[in-house]
Amino acid sequence: MGIFTRFRDIVTSNINSMLDKAEDPEKLIRLMIQEMEDTLVEIKASCAGAMAGRKKVNRALEDLSIRVSDWASKAKLALSKGREDLAREALMEKRRYSEEIEHLENECRQFSDIVEQYQDDIRQLEEKLAKARQKHGVLVQRHHKAQQKKRTHSQIRYSESSDTVARFEHFENRIERMEADADLVNFARKPTIDDEFAMLADDEEIESELSALKSELAEQPSSSKENE
Repeated sequence: MGIFTRFRDIVTSNINSMLDKAEDPEKLIRLMIQEMEDTLVEIKASCAGAMAGRKKVNRALEDLSIRVSDWASKAKLALSKGREDLAREALMEKRRYSEEIEHLENECRQFSDIVEQYQDDIRQLEEKLAKARQKHGVLVQRHHKAQQKKRTHSQIRYSESSDTVARFEHFENRIERMEADADLVNFARKPTIDDEFAMLADDEEIESELSALKSELAEQPSSSKENE
């Protein structure tokens, strides 16, 4: 594929339409960007070559202009010296170089048109390239976001599946049974010596309080009789 064929395909292509039809838009844009960059390098190189050609022609034109002026001066000199024959020869040389100037001026105009076209092509392609790069950045972000969203939704669906719920309930029941077993162990364990001494101390305290209450109740009837 030639440089101009590729350029026309790129410039006339509708990026949005291509992306809508692509199975992998991100990959397509990467390929388009690479193609644009390669084409842009070639167009710039061709433009530089055309500019160099125009510059070379301009130098040749300057040299021819000097020759035309020189032969015109020689024709005048020969005519002033009575050498009409030499003057005629000088004018013929002047005309030959003038014709070359016309030819090179036409060539220079062609180079200028080519350079102008190249510069316009470069501008259009750089605009397309900037748009493609922008699209690529947005698509990369959207692609990563979509992948993350897909993973999240897959995890949610997995966690909501009946198998997962059943396994979770089974695990919860095992924990509840373990807690109940722990409570039964504490409830049925044999009292230690420390526990028995603590119980004796509690019993002694209760017996003391009970004796005090009995004494208080025993004193109440006698107090009532004395008041009578």
